[in-house]
Amino acid sequence: MNELHTESGQATTEYALVLLAAAIIALLIIAWATNGEGAGRIGELFNQVFDNIMGRAQSFG
Repeated sequence: MNELHTESGQATTEYALVLLAAAIIALLIIAWATNGEGAGRIGELFNQVFDNIMGRAQSFG
């Protein structure tokens, strides 16, 4: 029984570390996007996606 409890605790720790790593990556991306050239690149990407969607929608009409 004790071994099962240890593995459960290890899984919880691994899960917490994965969440921490994901949060750090998300914060780095947010910092990059809001400072410097990241905001411009994201804006360009959204414009390209929107133009592509509108172009396809107009081809149906």
